[in-house]
Amino acid sequence: MTSPPDSAFEWRLSVTPTDIDGLGHVNNLRYLAWMIDAAVAHSAHLGWSSKRYREEGRVWVVRSHRIEYRRPALLGDDVVVETWIDSMERISSLRRYRILRATDLALLADAETNWVYFDLAASRPVRIPEEMRLAFGQRAEEE
Repeated sequence: MTSPPDSAFEWRLSVTPTDIDGLGHVNNLRYLAWMIDAAVAHSAHLGWSSKRYREEGRVWVVRSHRIEYRRPALLGDDVVVETWIDSMERISSLRRYRILRATDLALLADAETNWVYFDLAASRPVRIPEEMRLAFGQRAEEE
């Protein structure tokens, strides 16, 4: 498990009845939705909103997800999703997550997503702009 940097973004939520599966705990797919919601909120917080991406004709698309479930989240739990950018390559970014129960900070899941920066009109991956790298706390790309 990777520890988050001090600059990690925190996104908070409460578990609702619609999050619960037939086993009485949060459905695995909800964790994935929380990860995506936290990533979108973090990006917007840094000035890269969904609207801005649409205006630029570029978006992030998922190449892969990895989630390791540690403990179940239950109805009524308050949850904290910590997320941060671990690294940025030329066209991709590795985002990490820790999902915690807010009351005792028990680790519920440890996860990561490999995102690719994508040009919608060209229908292909493109270079991540330096302005974005800096906004996300990453160094300029080395040539």
